[in-house]
Amino acid sequence: MNSQKLMAVARAMVAEDKGLLAMDESTSTCNKRFAGLGIPQTEEARRTYRELILTTPGLGECINGAILYDETIRQQKKDGTPFVKVITDAGIIPGIKVDTGAEDMAGHPKEKITEGLDGLRGRLAEYFQLGARFTKWRAVITVGDGIPSRGCIEANAQALARYAALCQEAGLVPIVEPEVLMEGEHTLERCCAVTEEVLRTVFDQLYTQRVTLEGMILKPNMTLPGLTCPKQDSVDEVADATVRCLLRAVPAAVPGIAFLSGGQSGELASARLNAMNVRFKSRLPWALTFSFSRAIQQPALEIWQGEDGRVLAAQRALYHRARCNRAACRGEYHTAMEMRRE
Repeated sequence: MNSQKLMAVARAMVAEDKGLLAMDESTSTCNKRFAGLGIPQTEEARRTYRELILTTPGLGECINGAILYDETIRQQKKDGTPFVKVITDAGIIPGIKVDTGAEDMAGHPKEKITEGLDGLRGRLAEYFQLGARFTKWRAVITVGDGIPSRGCIEANAQALARYAALCQEAGLVPIVEPEVLMEGEHTLERCCAVTEEVLRTVFDQLYTQRVTLEGMILKPNMTLPGLTCPKQDSVDEVADATVRCLLRAVPAAVPGIAFLSGGQSGELASARLNAMNVRFKSRLPWALTFSFSRAIQQPALEIWQGEDGRVLAAQRALYHRARCNRAACRGEYHTAMEMRRE
């Protein structure tokens, strides 16, 4: 493990107020989104869509890293150019999702444990050779009556830490993603309490597994009320609660925090990230940025719908959302940006 190289890549992933593009949807998830829009659920359709994303003009102005899926990192443009080359030529760092998904956790009804540690060392070596320089592993934490349990939190935290240690051994920067899900009736205060407990446990395990904190990126949820909570707190209230929680639980050694969107609309995710940077940017020890999937991709996907003639319009929509999120990292996003798309 070369700690200096890991630290340099981690810093580059959150540099210049840019963020990360999560395009690591599994085949089943991608097919489900295609089906909802009448797009053929084929490997070629998925390849074509990913080419649309990666060849978006100006993408590197807003994006430092792209998280790929196993299928995607092996794919090429129609002209035969490997996607990894397309990414690196745009000044974007290639990354790869390496977990194999969340499964029901034995003895813990309604809770999940993320799988994928078996054989991970060998897969990481292959991904490094394919050009990846960072990785991602997602754990999911559900809030409900009597959950999350300590058993679920500790098991997922240990898996995240073991994954991160293996990645650093292989020369790859780990993105550590413990997601407290938005689904539920829980209040903002309940989400704060659960998120803080989860993050404290994760970092305790990262220390135990000797992970170099300067060579990793944290990808947490924003602190939000549940989707069906009667009280939906304001943008500023969410920003305050999220930053307060992070300050209590995330060591200053971590170079960056790249939020997941978790089902938020693109506009709301941008507004909340912007509020955090407006109110706190100059006082924080780590960069606050984005690692969004649907909150960047969804408008483009809805425009494209599998039609070649709609590619340029879809790319303009993708670039617009990426540009809005870079503005949010600078504390310069405003709703008027949504009215004058370029």
